[in-house]
Amino acid sequence: MIPIVFGLGAPLVSLVGTNVGAGQRERALRVAFVGGAIAFIITETIGIAAAAWPALWITQFSADPRVIETGMTYLRVVGPTYGFFGLGLALYFASQGAGRLFWPLSAGFLRMLVAIVGGWLALRLTGSLSWLFAALALGLFLHGAVLLAAVAGGAWFRPERV
Repeated sequence: MIPIVFGLGAPLVSLVGTNVGAGQRERALRVAFVGGAIAFIITETIGIAAAAWPALWITQFSADPRVIETGMTYLRVVGPTYGFFGLGLALYFASQGAGRLFWPLSAGFLRMLVAIVGGWLALRLTGSLSWLFAALALGLFLHGAVLLAAVAGGAWFRPERV
């Protein structure tokens, strides 16, 4: 999924940067949101397909029943949130074009924090891989949702603090 979003992301940097530089804020946002929507649709489709048919994917890498079971659980829990990961990556690239990286980096840090702390708590309190995977899914969801909210909320066009 990452190479696919990178393929969308490179043009987003240029298109958003050109429009921000030309003072075309609405067009820059439209480009970012269309690119984010395309990334969301593609990566969400992959995630839903992986969640719907996890054995098809996992058996390509291992025949071990424990690996297959764990991989299938992961794809069923985390796969449906892949679209938010794609959205977050696309908006990260668009934010590069806007010259505003606070929110993309913050959303990425939040994703990591939720995955590490939430995953640790899940394993510590329940010992369940399903709850660990739920923490990973929450991190992916928050990554895309927080970044979307920040960009839609005008984060690119607020005066910078010095």
